[in-house]
Amino acid sequence: MAPPAPKKCLRVQGTDIVDGDGNRVILKGTATGGHTNMENFITGYPGHEHEMRKAMLEVLGREKYDFYFSKFLDYFFTPSDAKFLASLGLNCIRIPMNHRHFLDDLNPSVLRPDAFVLLDRIIDACAAEGLYTIIDMHTFPGGQNQGWHSDAGIHKALFWDFKDFQDRMTNLWVEIARHYKDKTWVAGYNPMNEPGDPDHVNLQAWYKRVEKAIREVDPDHILFLDGNTYAMDFSAFKEVLPNCVYAIHDYATMGFPAGSPYVGTPEQNDHLKKTYERKVEFMKSHGVPIWNGEFGPVYASPDMPDHEKINQQRYNLLGQQLTIYKADQISWSIWLYKDIGFQGMVHCAPDSAYIRLLKPFLEKKKRLGLDKWGRDDSQVGHIYKPVIDHMKENIPEKFWNKRYPEVWKLDGHVHRVIRETLFSEIMCYEYASYFEGKTLEELEELAASFKLENCVRRQGLNEILRRDAEGV
Repeated sequence: MAPPAPKKCLRVQGTDIVDGDGNRVILKGTATGGHTNMENFITGYPGHEHEMRKAMLEVLGREKYDFYFSKFLDYFFTPSDAKFLASLGLNCIRIPMNHRHFLDDLNPSVLRPDAFVLLDRIIDACAAEGLYTIIDMHTFPGGQNQGWHSDAGIHKALFWDFKDFQDRMTNLWVEIARHYKDKTWVAGYNPMNEPGDPDHVNLQAWYKRVEKAIREVDPDHILFLDGNTYAMDFSAFKEVLPNCVYAIHDYATMGFPAGSPYVGTPEQNDHLKKTYERKVEFMKSHGVPIWNGEFGPVYASPDMPDHEKINQQRYNLLGQQLTIYKADQISWSIWLYKDIGFQGMVHCAPDSAYIRLLKPFLEKKKRLGLDKWGRDDSQVGHIYKPVIDHMKENIPEKFWNKRYPEVWKLDGHVHRVIRETLFSEIMCYEYASYFEGKTLEELEELAASFKLENCVRRQGLNEILRRDAEGV
């Protein structure tokens, strides 16, 4: 039997999130990334979701295309997934959404007739297990940041340059808030994932605007507001908005292939602590709650040398991060629940239809380092180095890091344009070619590779999360 819905929405009270009776609630959970917003490293395609979908439509035709993606969306998250997450003691699931589930870019002023069907199903499945949900808008027309996960297909964040885009998404959030205003299992709304506002002022202006618009139809739900520059920078924030939780993303480079291995030295632990404290300084100085909306290492695959040692180091890193969060009693949502074996709490089985079909392509994509997330450039770094060196030879050094986000440095911007955008976009057609000629039965089997019953559970990761969620 499903637990009764809370009588009132969660709300902010000082530095805490509290329920209708004023009891403190610490939200701990994960995110369903790769589902309602697909990402390249999560499900294996290159580039951006809308490019991949276009290539798949060309190969499959409309009937098979609709069938395959309908089955994929059905199987990726079911009541069984919600039950499994609740069994670990987690209490909140972040749902990253692609705006195209709500709006057709060619008819952006009209809400799609099926806009809420899938999201309702996920929220209801979570509510049946006593899980709160946070609705996260992960993509924006024009792109709210410069990354692949905003699904803009470019390397600039044009959302900030066009009022039409801003109007469109403000209006969409009003419709979302109107639809869910009475849903108390919805913990709140995360209006924008990882903003990348080069001017550092447009974001705050839009937050004020969207907060006011949402409150006119839904005065009760919490807003979870990411910091600028991919939820890492609050230095330009000037004020606190009412009933809002402020969100960081706290990835540690030691949890990725390009980072130094985590061995638990005092210096490494001090670095983790200082990085976290820098990000949450705004929240602590203004006395508002903290939510870590994304964090977590990636994991070495079994075919890699010393993968068990590497993964144990990354489990240890995760444990140290959770120790820091526990000291401040903050809410968190780890990235990621389900994928093809890179970072997820569960992942497609190696012998699943999807992995067997795409294995040659996945190996090629890994070798080429097309995905930014956790890539290893050992086999292709020498190809791009001459291009970067050529640019550095001809651009005065004082200008190398002028392009926002500056933290990417010149190297990162070169890779974004050449590899993650141009190279990957063209490679979408090779990915799609693997599906050519598949029958409906075969397409369903491929989609069913993402059913929980057919997936492998990453026990080491899940046990760490369970122990923290249960306060062990």
